[in-house]
Amino acid sequence: MSVSSSPSFYPPKQNPLLIRLFQSVSYLIADNFLQIRLDIDATDIDRLKSLEDKRVVYLPNHPTFDDGIVLFMLSARLGQLFHYIVAHDNFQGLTGKLLQWGGAYSIRRGLGDRASITQTLKLLKQPDCKLVIFPEGACSYQNDTVTPFRTGAIQMPLQAMSQLAKQNNSIPDLYLVPVGLKYRYTASMHSVVGRTLGSLEDALAIPHSASDFYSRLRAISEQVFRRLEAEYEFDSTLQMQMDWNHRIEELKTHVLTECEQTLGLTMPPHFSMRERTYKIQAVIEEQRGESGTLDNGTADKLYQATVRLLNFAAIYDGYVGEHPTSERFLDTLMRLEKEVFQLPKPVAKGPRKAVVRVGEPVNLREYVQAYKQDKGTTTTQLTQQLQQAVQTNLDLMKSASKFLL
Repeated sequence: MSVSSSPSFYPPKQNPLLIRLFQSVSYLIADNFLQIRLDIDATDIDRLKSLEDKRVVYLPNHPTFDDGIVLFMLSARLGQLFHYIVAHDNFQGLTGKLLQWGGAYSIRRGLGDRASITQTLKLLKQPDCKLVIFPEGACSYQNDTVTPFRTGAIQMPLQAMSQLAKQNNSIPDLYLVPVGLKYRYTASMHSVVGRTLGSLEDALAIPHSASDFYSRLRAISEQVFRRLEAEYEFDSTLQMQMDWNHRIEELKTHVLTECEQTLGLTMPPHFSMRERTYKIQAVIEEQRGESGTLDNGTADKLYQATVRLLNFAAIYDGYVGEHPTSERFLDTLMRLEKEVFQLPKPVAKGPRKAVVRVGEPVNLREYVQAYKQDKGTTTTQLTQQLQQAVQTNLDLMKSASKFLL
């Protein structure tokens, strides 16, 4: 079933009995099948349990496709039921039903998804609401850095608080909790990195080299970007005049602009690359097929371009070089594998710990008056504050990373 023919909104159908059953075995499943173990300090558990009778929105970074499972394991550790906002395209088949039974509901990125916003505001007004929002908006594929938070993740709780303040004589509590999530491989991945480099070199017809891993990684990356530049007819005379980071950004901008021109879109100047990409994806699905203006071939080509953009959204030259851990090497190699081998979702290369660190909760009760006076500024400042809190936690965890290559 295509996205265009699926329901526009999938509501939560939370089944507490089924959730409790899965929570009771979540650690066994994660450990034995997904090779993930949750690592969270007792002090952080106590901090979260102290908010048990409060409205809480968890705001984790989103480095992998396993993050929802980790948050589910956290809910099991706390003995709580969470709701989750999940991208619309995940609600297919049995997986979609399990997501709904687990308390997840859909959101269509790039659109003002009124049904999803209405559902979110409804949940946030419930006294025992526990809601997970990934404010980056999509998987970053990056273990140590946070991509810019989308303001909607902060605006919706503020809007709910504003409405609650009108309905009640006193302003209730609603806490935003920044959650730093980082994965660490639990064994040396030196041989895995070497094998992955070799498979990419073979696929790209690059001779195997006795050079160090980082030099080989740069050679592979150079070849991948040359192929992308040729495919999207990016001016080769400009390439030689740019450093790597400028070159990467110019290529992404070039592909985005081509997509927008094909669709007849003009984006607001303040839109980030991710926001522009989500909007393009939403318009593609609206215009696809018999009732739309795009034939399926063109729609597929444009959509694939956006998938590739998101794959490389946060990549920059020096990410591995500045802190050459196994995790950073494999972050980048898995992105390259996704591009070269056309993989739908990268798969982790070995057993990992999912390290969760909780920042200081922010009580929105203290911001209701400021939000009434200046909605935009208050939302922007809080968004930046919470993004920085998550990044600070990741920086602290980064300093403890092992298995430097």
